[in-house]
Amino acid sequence: MLTRCVSALAMVFGISLAVMNCPGQTAVLDLPRDSQHSVVTQRIGITDITINYHRPVVKGRTIWGKLVPYGEVWRAGANENTTIAFTDPVSIEGKPLPAGIYGLHMIPRESEWTIIFSKEHTAWGSFTYNEADDALQVTVKPQATEFHEALTYDFDDLKPESTVATLRWEKVAVPFKIDVNVHEVVQKSLHNQLQNLSQYYWESWDDAANYLLAQKYDLDEALKYEETSIGTEPRFDNLLTKSQILEAMGRKDEAEAAKNQALASATARQLYAYGRQLQGQKKQDQAFDFFRQAAKKDPNDWLVHDGVARIYCSQGNFDAALKEMKLSLDGAPDNQKIFIQPLVKRLEAREDINKN
Repeated sequence: MLTRCVSALAMVFGISLAVMNCPGQTAVLDLPRDSQHSVVTQRIGITDITINYHRPVVKGRTIWGKLVPYGEVWRAGANENTTIAFTDPVSIEGKPLPAGIYGLHMIPRESEWTIIFSKEHTAWGSFTYNEADDALQVTVKPQATEFHEALTYDFDDLKPESTVATLRWEKVAVPFKIDVNVHEVVQKSLHNQLQNLSQYYWESWDDAANYLLAQKYDLDEALKYEETSIGTEPRFDNLLTKSQILEAMGRKDEAEAAKNQALASATARQLYAYGRQLQGQKKQDQAFDFFRQAAKKDPNDWLVHDGVARIYCSQGNFDAALKEMKLSLDGAPDNQKIFIQPLVKRLEAREDINKN
């Protein structure tokens, strides 16, 4: 019994000495640490990637091959496990990795590094690291970089479906590429989201269909979403989106029928808004046709005057265009006048307002 007590005291004394030798550090209290805590997050599509780590500093020391030995597992930071979390499945350097939180460890070498994603992410450093807990290992090439006093992680080379996570410390950078199958992730998310309260609103199904249409991905599914939107509440918006999906699928006659059905239910403002959308797509003649239809439905709407001004401007009739734009300015609510005033000035200068 006495021996156990002495051993316990020795352990406590040893821990106490360790704390005393590291001013400001403690395993018990929340006090400032030499290696400060940091979190960096990047979203790719709708997938969040988060690296949670502590930042050791160089302090004039030799880092690689000495403070951080070559050929040994290193915590890729300081203090508790550096962790990396993915809200959805990803690929690391082309190799699949499920969603989850992982302990991030590395084995540095002069010409090649091993990046380790461990299913054990709550440890202190790499001292209890066990290869049996690995979810994935990849190898990458280190690169030279400008000097970094404090270790840092960055997300570089951002693209719609990928990024490169990079550790930088001293004069070494260690990048590893992360890819996300954004379409697959979003489609799975849409299936889940459209089972909650959003399923009772036409806008939700229309938004989902519009996403797939814009990405030109799974148009059959997009059409199903749009049919559900129309079944919930037929609107100009979802009828028009249906026509665009059918057109993208090459079903021209059906697309035209859906478009005509949409136009029959459209307000003047909806016709104007669609005309502006067409202008954004560089379809000027089609846009002007919708501005004309809007003028027939409600010639006194301030937005309709804007559309008519654009028609006159395209014809080089700046006087008539200016008159219409001033009518638009007079009728616009106060919070919209700021957008109309520059158009009036451009027309006074006889500039083509249909060119951005």
